[in-house]
Amino acid sequence: MKRLFALLALAAIVAPVWAANQTVTLSVPGMTCAACPITVRKALSKVDGVRKTAVILAKHEVVVHYDDAKTNVAALTAATDNAGYPSTPVKNASR
Repeated sequence: MKRLFALLALAAIVAPVWAANQTVTLSVPGMTCAACPITVRKALSKVDGVRKTAVILAKHEVVVHYDDAKTNVAALTAATDNAGYPSTPVKNASR
């Protein structure tokens, strides 16, 4: 029993080390004017774990840097959807 407790305690300490910074590019086709990126950026900034966002208005995309121990792509797309800007991850083999 003590050994199990020790292993669980060790796992709890080491687990945050496995977390990694991730980057995802989201396609946001509804982002069409200069004010849209402000709303999208604000919505994403409220998601715990988002570190940085970069909007590329000309491509209707936003690049999100996040901590995968605190959030995931589904939460990011839900945040933009809830702000009125549905988004999907861009699938690009070169990224």
